Amino acid sequence: MFVAKVTGSIVATQKVESMRGWKLLMVEPYRLEPPDNKKLVATGRTFVAVDTLGTGVGDFVLITQGSSARFTPETNKLPIDAVIIGIVDQVHIEKACVYHRESQTQ
Repeated sequence: MFVAKVTGSIVATQKVESMRGWKLLMVEPYRLEPPDNKKLVATGRTFVAVDTLGTGVGDFVLITQGSSARFTPETNKLPIDAVIIGIVDQVHIEKACVYHRESQTQ
């Protein structure tokens, strides 16, 4: 599981039947900036994840990838590799808050 930022959406009018109705989002994983770990920074990678929560562009989310993406009740029969399983409200490292959803601090 890891933290990512929703950067866009994907529209696919032609897809397998089991994927109809699912929102697809472009996400970019984030990590702590070394060496002091006081800021989240983009990794430079992007990929597509299925949204089960109604997230939007700019939200930081929790992602599960691989076979674990199919362990939720909503996704257990979907041909997916990544799913959004949470919307991040805050990230605290040691005693510092490096992200807060309401203030968009990061």
